[in-house]
Amino acid sequence: MLERNGYLTMMNFHILTLFPEMVMQGLHTSILGRAVEREYISIEAVNIRDYTLDKHGKVDDYTYGGGAGMLMQAQPVYDAWRAVSERITARGATPGRVIYVTPQGKTFHQKMAQELAVEEDLTFLCGHYEGIDERVLEEIVTDEISIGDYVLTGGELPAMVMIDAIARLVPGVLHNTDSAMTESFCDGLLEYPQYSRPEIWHDKRVPPILLCGDHAKVDAWRLEQSVIRTRERRPDLYETYCKRTRSL
Repeated sequence: MLERNGYLTMMNFHILTLFPEMVMQGLHTSILGRAVEREYISIEAVNIRDYTLDKHGKVDDYTYGGGAGMLMQAQPVYDAWRAVSERITARGATPGRVIYVTPQGKTFHQKMAQELAVEEDLTFLCGHYEGIDERVLEEIVTDEISIGDYVLTGGELPAMVMIDAIARLVPGVLHNTDSAMTESFCDGLLEYPQYSRPEIWHDKRVPPILLCGDHAKVDAWRLEQSVIRTRERRPDLYETYCKRTRSL
């Protein structure tokens, strides 16, 4: 849980979407589902369509200037966001950051997840069709974030990816507090290879050093393997790691 004004409080994720069942089903399973049950985090999906003024439930229209596809209108998006913001302020908190999931945004990475994990409330705005009217984005969005240089049919899957990465950094979500600190990217390196029982499988043995019982030697081996793996698989990360270690 997070601490605010001396009190412990859960982290709250709000997802503005046209497909609430999609994100709720995906995010209420496994580790995150248990974290919701234990009130370390909360996840709500707000259906943007519930806030349209159109009697047929329409939330999109043609773009000015022509072009293919339809655009999500400003009004239902804004009113959905306002409803969430009012609920947040009603419990004495501030609405916090609003993340628009878009391939035009900054690329999501582990340090960004760590930065966002200290927030009490995060709102994710999921677009569809050809996107969302620029005017409402200017009005409510604080961050534009992408999960990669490719285009998906909507923002729900990227939002779920980011929420998973952020939520597991919230204290209490993972049973083992060391888990998040030893995973790939946390120290700028990829994670070392890991092994479990049996000791021999398909004629392949667990590296003997992992059976020696000397924790210092095991840690040194793991660091070495992380460096080797990063150099081979992610030269960009390896270069950054080398520059950082040389400056220490």
